[in-house]
Amino acid sequence: MGCCSVLCGLKAGIGIGIALAILGIILFPVGNNIIQETVEKESVLEPGTTAWDNFVSVGPPVYRQFWLFDVQNPLDVVENGSKPIVVEKGPYTYRTRYLAKADITPNTETHTVSFRLPLGAIFEPSMSVGSEGDNVTSLNLAVAAGYKLLPPGLLEAAILLKGVSLFQRRTVGELLWGYKDPILKSTLGFFYPYNGTFDGPYSIFTGKHNISKVSIIDTWKGKKKVSFWNNTYCNMINGSDATSFPPFIDMKKSLYFFVSDIARSVSAVYEDSLDLKGIEVYRFKLPPLTLASPLENPDNMCYCTDPVVTRNCTMAGVLDISSFRGGKVPVYISLPHFLHGSPNLVDAIQGLRPNDEQHFTFLDVEPTTGFTLRAAKRLQVNMMYGPSDVITVLKKVKDYTIFPLVWLNETASLDDETAEMFKTELFSRIEMLKTVQFTLLGLGSACFVLCLVAHCVLSRRKSNESV
Repeated sequence: MGCCSVLCGLKAGIGIGIALAILGIILFPVGNNIIQETVEKESVLEPGTTAWDNFVSVGPPVYRQFWLFDVQNPLDVVENGSKPIVVEKGPYTYRTRYLAKADITPNTETHTVSFRLPLGAIFEPSMSVGSEGDNVTSLNLAVAAGYKLLPPGLLEAAILLKGVSLFQRRTVGELLWGYKDPILKSTLGFFYPYNGTFDGPYSIFTGKHNISKVSIIDTWKGKKKVSFWNNTYCNMINGSDATSFPPFIDMKKSLYFFVSDIARSVSAVYEDSLDLKGIEVYRFKLPPLTLASPLENPDNMCYCTDPVVTRNCTMAGVLDISSFRGGKVPVYISLPHFLHGSPNLVDAIQGLRPNDEQHFTFLDVEPTTGFTLRAAKRLQVNMMYGPSDVITVLKKVKDYTIFPLVWLNETASLDDETAEMFKTELFSRIEMLKTVQFTLLGLGSACFVLCLVAHCVLSRRKSNESV
């Protein structure tokens, strides 16, 4: 009788083990649905969600580091047509985007929210190699701009009258943020105007009723496309502003985002999975094809605006943003040190050393939420000058030269407090659910196996005793 009771108990244990294991298996899809619904709910840009709290807050510190190119042989270039020799000087670091978004206005009809990004820069001496008063010999912006804007005779007369040359010596602060130019009689600077201005307005989708569109840009400056490239494809505004993307990132798909600094959309491709303060992130990297020549990437043909400068659109590595800058000022954007650019760009300037590890642009995106937790945007600002039979300081110049002025590294990374919030509010719940799933499956499987083995042993023993 006792043996029968034990066997019945073991049979019940087998049944319980099977039930627990089945429950654990069932919880996998159920748990995934719970996770997906929770993430999607918290990703919508409306008051009360995690995404909204991050959206309206200032966020982690954003820093812009600048390296200026200091010309070592300005007289030799002008008088003998020698190759410019430059030395990188920096970093000079500023804190930017320290102001919260302005004029945040939800639109419930279109499921969008509009805002403006206030721009400002605060110098950070402790993160810089020197002061804003450090002197740098750089390209004379008025001469380079006047090369395109003014008749050669008028520019030559202005240069002689003001006693200036192809290069000038100014402070870091002046070159970055502006100075009164004696030739053009206006304020010039690499990033002038900046302080006190705004980027936008932007209008982005909230993800309400369609989470796949959350953070995707609907309009920029009131337009659904830009008008600088004279081409429907190149004028498209694709993706987000790179601060966040729709949740559940697929590493096999590119991430698209719009860069207002260059008024064009770009894409980034998956490179690796990394650990960031205990959080797994996907690293997406700007591919070399972004600024490739149209010969290598036909999609870039509509960005080729000057066949003479770009050598019949065969040059790689630079983007002409002259029209975006309001006219014919010969401004070109590239990666630092002309990374992935044509060899002639690097060969024309002595002292350039493109390095993929130091000069590439990347985004580290948390794949479940789509939030960008760390990023580095690296760009270089260049201007062009060329030979002239009239302008004395350009008579020895042998060819069109795209000259590097400064390169920047704009970085942002989540702080420890935000990392702990992520791990506590989201990932701890996910891990707890996974623990329950595997615990039920493990206990059920163990109970089933042990009870089954014990039942077999007792059944065999009972069978032998009866014989």
